[in-house]
Amino acid sequence: MKSANRHCSPGSCATSSGSGGGIISSNSSSCSGGYSSTSTIFQPTLFIPHRRFYFARSLNTRRRFCKKILQGVVVMILLVTIGLNVVFIMETGRRLKYQQQQLEQQYSAFLPTAVAAVSGSDEWWKGRWKSEGKDGNYRKDSGGSGNGFGSPAEKSSTAGGGSPVRTLTIEAWSSQSRVAVTVDGATILDDSEPNKNRGIHVLVLNQATGSVMAQRVFDTYSPHEDEAMVLFLNMIADGRILVFAIKDEGTFQMKHNAREALGKMGSERAKNLGWRDMWAMVTRKGDSSLKIPIKALAEQYSKSTEFHSWGAPVSLKVQVPLTSLHESQCDWEPSKENDRRKEFCNHIEGYGSVCSCKDPAPLVFQKTPSALLNYSTFDVPVAVIASNRPHYLFRMLRSLLSAEGANPSMVTVFIDGYYQEPMAVSKLFGLRGIQHTPLGSRNARISQHYKASLTATFNIFPNAKYAIIVEEDLDVSPDFFSYFSQTVRLLDEDPTLYCISAWNDQGYEHTSADPALLYRVETMPGLGWILKKSLYKNELEPNWPTPEKMWDWDMWMRLPDIRKGRECIIPDVSRTYHFGASGLNMNSYFQDVYFKKRSFNTSPGVRLTDVDSLKQSNYEKRVRDLLTLATVVDHSKSPCESNFIPETKGEIYVMYIKMDDPRDFKTWLQVAKCFKIWDLDARGYHKGMWRIHSKSNQLLVVGVPFSPYSNFKPSNVTPIYLDSESQQAKDVRGY
Repeated sequence: MKSANRHCSPGSCATSSGSGGGIISSNSSSCSGGYSSTSTIFQPTLFIPHRRFYFARSLNTRRRFCKKILQGVVVMILLVTIGLNVVFIMETGRRLKYQQQQLEQQYSAFLPTAVAAVSGSDEWWKGRWKSEGKDGNYRKDSGGSGNGFGSPAEKSSTAGGGSPVRTLTIEAWSSQSRVAVTVDGATILDDSEPNKNRGIHVLVLNQATGSVMAQRVFDTYSPHEDEAMVLFLNMIADGRILVFAIKDEGTFQMKHNAREALGKMGSERAKNLGWRDMWAMVTRKGDSSLKIPIKALAEQYSKSTEFHSWGAPVSLKVQVPLTSLHESQCDWEPSKENDRRKEFCNHIEGYGSVCSCKDPAPLVFQKTPSALLNYSTFDVPVAVIASNRPHYLFRMLRSLLSAEGANPSMVTVFIDGYYQEPMAVSKLFGLRGIQHTPLGSRNARISQHYKASLTATFNIFPNAKYAIIVEEDLDVSPDFFSYFSQTVRLLDEDPTLYCISAWNDQGYEHTSADPALLYRVETMPGLGWILKKSLYKNELEPNWPTPEKMWDWDMWMRLPDIRKGRECIIPDVSRTYHFGASGLNMNSYFQDVYFKKRSFNTSPGVRLTDVDSLKQSNYEKRVRDLLTLATVVDHSKSPCESNFIPETKGEIYVMYIKMDDPRDFKTWLQVAKCFKIWDLDARGYHKGMWRIHSKSNQLLVVGVPFSPYSNFKPSNVTPIYLDSESQQAKDVRGY
């Protein structure tokens, strides 16, 4: 017997003989642990295929099979797709041919009386009417966001077999996080942006075409927005279709007058609308003079069940009959002025008497220039800085163009963005309008808009030596141009001057009194000012903040390195009035506290007192003369006390406050709170001294020891010191 050889593999382990035959012994064992059996019977070695071989072969077969199936499926999908496309193209062609025939018939009947859309061309309007939905209704050529003035869907139905009655299908949605309005399936409004546009959304539609004529949001959670809404509703022409919808909350500051106005519009729910209720309504404005009760076309309401919850979302859908074009338009006498009026009023709503059919407000203002003007500002370009606040712009332009000495040919409206309504307002008054592509964001965007506007102004009028700059949220006084006409020469005659402004930062009803009085101040007020071209071109334009810098342009102009010790001329009584309660840095509360009670000159032809006294050397003498004549107030009293200034008239008083250095305004800001004037930062000072009126008396406030006028302080007078913790000052302001 030959010795056994061991053959071990991972799958099996058996002992085998080097010779031919034999049987397996009952005592044989597998190779395990390095031990082998000592008793072995030999057997022949056989090849047994490993199980991995079968697995690999099976996998390849399955892959080939799946690949063939997928290829077949793809081919079938392509064939089906091609077939469907062929059918769709044939069906669409047939349907479009039929609809085109129907459209041409209706268009030929409609075009003679159709109102031209924004562009004013028949071709534009025809293009809009040729946009059809698949159901045969005429639609806007874009779903859009609702900021255009195109005509939405119109469809016709036949009543009693007579003439077709055109209708609109209006749907509205109101909820905590979203408002939406569609007209015949075209999305006019869809606002779901978080934390924005809270309040009552109002859309105005043309009763003949269904086009969007106005879109506004009134944040009636905030003060005075309900008053703005009532004013807007009163300015809308009778017959217009109105859509209302609340987003988030719209009743917190909605007072009785606003609820009553909505009730007159047909609302049955307005008087009971409460905290976080949801509400939507579609109505038609009736003739208020007829005193006929109006019923809303549709109204839905959902009440909030708890203080911390909102009412359930509400939606409504209603079909609104359309009227004829003739009923929706006024028949004004032909003229260039009325042509502009017609183009504007047939497409835009909310401007009241300017669109009145019976007695429209004028668009051209005939004035006899004052003798005080001397025409020195008649050829000075005026840059109106505007954004997307068309109602503000409308009010501002009426005020500007009605002022003595206004020259419309020199006025340019610069619009920050491509907004249609502000441009339409500009064209209504026959003015030049220029739209700028916005650069930067927030404050940087405003700053870049100012730079682009100033640069464009001097490019349009290359021979101009000056430019007047006004914002869209300002009223101007009747003597606005007269004021600049009397003072503009100072910019050439006194190199220490920076600008001339129509605004007094400290000019409130109780702190300014003399419209003929002027001051010199170190801070640049803005809000209606005149700029010298050489200053802009040589110093300001090359160094203007770039778009990535989030700077306010006016704060930048006040920097010492930019101002370089120069000063501005301002009036005691402002020639502009800030009425805007909404904006990037403005809200209704801020407007109420700091701007609402400003003084504003309403007298024409004011002759300014001794303009030459504003030159540097003359002004210093004037101030020292005043201090010499002034009576020192009782410094033992607090400036917050009502009897701090005596009950006299025509006197000159002086008070001394603590001011250690040029930036030490701690006491002044507390005094400003006591006087209820601008107290957010220090403005309107000249060498550490402020000039205001109080109780019909002149008051000078001198900062000691910083001001060079400190030497007028009597030795026995201790400067008043108030710190930021002064509760009395806070109580007076109302914080």
